[in-house]
Amino acid sequence: MKEKDHLVKERLRKLKEIRELGVNPYTYRYNQTHNATDLQSKFKKLKKEQKTKTKVSIAGRIMILRRMGKATFADLQDGTGRIQLYFKQDDLGKKQYKFLKKLDIGDIIGVKGTIFKTKLGELTIYVKSYELLTKSLRPLPEKYHGLKDVEARYRQRYVDLIVNPDVKETFITRTKIYDAMREFLVKDGFLEVETPTLQQVYGGATARPFITKHNALNMNLYLRISDELYLKRLIVGGFEKVFEFCTDFRNEGIDTKHNPEFSMMETMSAYDDYKDSMRRVERMIEFIAKKVAGTTKIKYEGKTINLKPPFKKIKMADAVKKETGYDFLKVKSIAEARKIAKKLRVDITPDMGVGAILAEICEERCEPKFIQPTILYDYPKEVSSLAKSTRDNPDFTERFELIICGIEFGNMYSELNDPQVLKENWKKAEERGKKGDEEAEKMDDDFIKALEYGMPPTSGIGIGMDRLVMLFTDSSSIRDVILFSTLKSQK
Repeated sequence: MKEKDHLVKERLRKLKEIRELGVNPYTYRYNQTHNATDLQSKFKKLKKEQKTKTKVSIAGRIMILRRMGKATFADLQDGTGRIQLYFKQDDLGKKQYKFLKKLDIGDIIGVKGTIFKTKLGELTIYVKSYELLTKSLRPLPEKYHGLKDVEARYRQRYVDLIVNPDVKETFITRTKIYDAMREFLVKDGFLEVETPTLQQVYGGATARPFITKHNALNMNLYLRISDELYLKRLIVGGFEKVFEFCTDFRNEGIDTKHNPEFSMMETMSAYDDYKDSMRRVERMIEFIAKKVAGTTKIKYEGKTINLKPPFKKIKMADAVKKETGYDFLKVKSIAEARKIAKKLRVDITPDMGVGAILAEICEERCEPKFIQPTILYDYPKEVSSLAKSTRDNPDFTERFELIICGIEFGNMYSELNDPQVLKENWKKAEERGKKGDEEAEKMDDDFIKALEYGMPPTSGIGIGMDRLVMLFTDSSSIRDVILFSTLKSQK
């Protein structure tokens, strides 16, 4: 029998004995008056061996148990931190003290007592009474070896959170980032909205969707790959500034920067263009940095990142020319573009035109070198079907991406609101789909109809929230910032 199985069996034996004593091992509630962090803060100036008459009631999980005859010490961990407990047989009585033997590390208890500080300076609760609230049947990972297998940590996030307190801090920071972003947008006049997760036609990005079926209506539906087209419908309907925190789903591979289910924040703002969005993104990132980190200078993977505006700005064609020496503004044929890609050892596909090849070269050769916040703008029309053409060159669009540490954090543009041009763009995309491009956009007739009613000049912002949390928590993998990431089935 494995040691772990033996320990589970032993705990089940204790559970049976507890029930035979008439004690409910899974109680209904417990009244708390304090938490560990508040107590540590309130009594930090208490002198060694000083006692108080302050009565406290606290609940949490036993993390350490040290039995010493007629006295027992324990560490209790609640949602805020840890505090030491002191049990003494003379105060509890033999029966209640003996019951401690039926408790294990991982059990959840409630205790009532008074505060004092030991001669070693440890703030401690002198337990006057205690109650078993939940019996733990599985042992926690051993303290020094812990839950260190990365795969196990992701699969058993609930255990990871118990034994690795720093993990919890990452997700507390995540909430703070959302709160700060929401505060910024509301102050800027935006209204938070909700749009459908199940969509009849997926769109707003180039990606392969997840397909599901609605039995009652006997039709296929798609989990959204973006909420963009619905936010634009709201602009058509008369809302002028809207935003949404949404979960998107893309049926793609998994790596350190991608998870099939991920979080986005998207805005739409009427009467703005992409330069307005550039300025708004800069202000928003700075606002979040000050709120969450208290500074615009943060550390990520050993590098100091300065999030104070203005960010560096460079056109895609200029970036490629600067990095490779090739001026794509002078490249007129696909054959020439393919030769350049081959010389640069950039893999391309047969269906790529000049614009798509330029974008691919930029992604591979330029973007990894953008460490400080960089706004890469004016993307080729070929890869930007939902963006307006630039005012001086119809081959390019008013689109930009925010790149930090070589990672794309957002995709934004002046929204294309000409229904006839968009219809032609989508026809071309559908042709690519027929040739095998599984990520090609689909024709959305209802959205075309919406644009035919008229959408004002509009620009939107799309920010990958998981990647933003990675940046502010110095996390190298997207799985470290998603509580329950998508994993391959163990079966």
